[in-house]
Amino acid sequence: MTTSTTVLIIGAGFAGLGTAIRLKQAGITDFVILERGSDVGGTWRDNTYPGAACDVPSLLYSFSFVPNPDWRRAYSGSREILEYIHHMVDTFDLRRHIRFHTNVTGLEYHEETALWSARTEDGSSFTARAAVMATGPLSNASLPDIPGIDTYQGHTIHSARWDHDYDFTGKHVAVIGTGASGVQIIPELAARARKVKVFQRTPGWVLPKPNPGHPAWLTAAFRRAPVVQAFLRQALFWGHEAIALGVVWDSMATTALQGLARTYLRLAVKDSWLRRQLTPDFRIGCKRILMTSDYYPALQRDNCKLITWPIYTLSPNGIRTAEGIEHDVDCIVFATGFDVCKTGTPFPITGPGGRSLGDDWAAGAQAYKSVSVAGYPNLFFTFGPNSGPGHNSVLVYNEAQIDYIVKAVELIHDQHVRTLEVRKDIQDGFNHDIQKRLARTTWNSGCTSWYLTEDGFNATMYPGFATQYARQLATLDLDDYEVTHHPVSTGPARTEM
Repeated sequence: MTTSTTVLIIGAGFAGLGTAIRLKQAGITDFVILERGSDVGGTWRDNTYPGAACDVPSLLYSFSFVPNPDWRRAYSGSREILEYIHHMVDTFDLRRHIRFHTNVTGLEYHEETALWSARTEDGSSFTARAAVMATGPLSNASLPDIPGIDTYQGHTIHSARWDHDYDFTGKHVAVIGTGASGVQIIPELAARARKVKVFQRTPGWVLPKPNPGHPAWLTAAFRRAPVVQAFLRQALFWGHEAIALGVVWDSMATTALQGLARTYLRLAVKDSWLRRQLTPDFRIGCKRILMTSDYYPALQRDNCKLITWPIYTLSPNGIRTAEGIEHDVDCIVFATGFDVCKTGTPFPITGPGGRSLGDDWAAGAQAYKSVSVAGYPNLFFTFGPNSGPGHNSVLVYNEAQIDYIVKAVELIHDQHVRTLEVRKDIQDGFNHDIQKRLARTTWNSGCTSWYLTEDGFNATMYPGFATQYARQLATLDLDDYEVTHHPVSTGPARTEM
């Protein structure tokens, strides 16, 4: 069975749902969202581990076109964010457009019809004039490549696939990973388990995250006067923009921010040896900054111990570290993040002439403004190459991507456009400039992070302010694209949108 539509959206997380909302607001309702899971939410549906929360303020970690006056705290937990996502789905009647339990296994372009077709695991097929990849960068859980991982006989849990039925009471637990998920999980487990051993490969820079509740009067003000909420959102936005001066580029602001993190470490951790173990050897910003006020206190509990020896192997009863000690544990929690597609695609994407996007991206993913890829007409990406922020809300970047994509889809829909394909020379020039700018950022300053490929190519981050990123996507300039029309075209294409 084949379903035909104007727009195919793959993924029902923030990006896919935001694209659907903006398409509806533009008067385009002929779209289908394919979602491999049983419900909406993407990352926030999957990450339900204890302590799961966002490290961007709620007022900023939301779409400006769907304001929520009812945020309960400055920083929301995963459950409240998921409530917001469900609110969007209900408000804009999106559920009828979504096909759940539909796992896309391949996307292919057909030159004779100028249509994209998606193959799915259950054998069904979907075709569309335009396709939007909204799969998200943090959607496929990643287990570390540790010898003996299949020999361990105890219980295992990944942070993105949490087992809520497992009782940690009285248990000896190991946590592998001290990144953004790990520092949220560890305080929760230290309060429940008998003993927690934290296996750290590399310490991260930590800043405190005070999280006051929103008082009733503030919520009432947001409801009565939405302009108040909009003003506070803008204030938070510009505050985060200023942080770029210390995070994106190495500067005096970086030194000041790193000094603040050192001061927090010194005040929060009394033991000098533990402080030394928790002090990074890279400049702040080179890896993701960890926002938490609970992590350092948890590590100093009597039942919690930090292990910094490298893991040599997993054994049937636990973890053996490089100095020869075997740590017997009842459960291993893998807070080891996600398999981010920096050199490939989440499933095969085949363009004209049988070309493979996975092959094209084998040395590192590249796109034009992170949204369009030369050689793949009418295909668009959210959270595409070099769209990652290090200092501001990812949804600010996502909104800019969505609005640009909707402009392109409107053109395809309204002006009988057959193909809209970015020019290869334009894309190459754009990426040459991006990589030149990235060379001067903290992310490319020498540390190892998930932002980079194994050979150091940065296909992930955007080297600038969020305002710069949004400005480049504010206009769809057709001089950057090769455009062809169906024979029934009734007018000239616009030069800008």
